[in-house]
Amino acid sequence: MKKFRGTIAVDQGSRVLFEAFSQDGAMWVGAGPREVRLRQDFAQVFVDVPVVTIGLSMWDIACSTNSRVDIAAEQVTGRGFEIVFRTWSDTRIARVRADWLAIGALRDEEDWDVPYA
Repeated sequence: MKKFRGTIAVDQGSRVLFEAFSQDGAMWVGAGPREVRLRQDFAQVFVDVPVVTIGLSMWDIACSTNSRVDIAAEQVTGRGFEIVFRTWSDTRIARVRADWLAIGALRDEEDWDVPYA
């Protein structure tokens, strides 16, 4: 469990991660382990590392092979995170969109910076 102090804020977004079918990209024509990483910045800087959740909101995937998908938020900081999408084996993915949500503390205008003696 994560506890927050101060002003709690929620940031959210939606991001198309790739459209591989139109360019014969690796997610569509490749095989074996494949990965896409995209940096996502927050609208404001959180005081501490926020809680981030991410999920698929759209996927266009071939039905001729098994659907193998792994999506995660990695390298989370107060400024942003990396959206990481992975697949493997013979899975063919044309395109993917992910939605994310971040919850954390923001600096409040009434916060004081008191130097320690």
